[in-house]
Amino acid sequence: MSKKKEKSVNLEQLEPEEKLKYEVAEELGLLDKVMEQGWKSLTSKETGRIGGLVTKKKRGEQQK
Repeated sequence: MSKKKEKSVNLEQLEPEEKLKYEVAEELGLLDKVMEQGWKSLTSKETGRIGGLVTKKKRGEQQK
């Protein structure tokens, strides 16, 4: 029996940090996978890439 998750995320209702995670996942082409299977479906490499880019973007914002 397959579980089909129907998730829709309204980026306007998320906290800024959570919104940034979704934006980075989209940039990396991983958003579809996250939406269909959840964050736990990502490999550690994919998760690390997202975390690294989120950190990089946060640092960039702080320097402005």
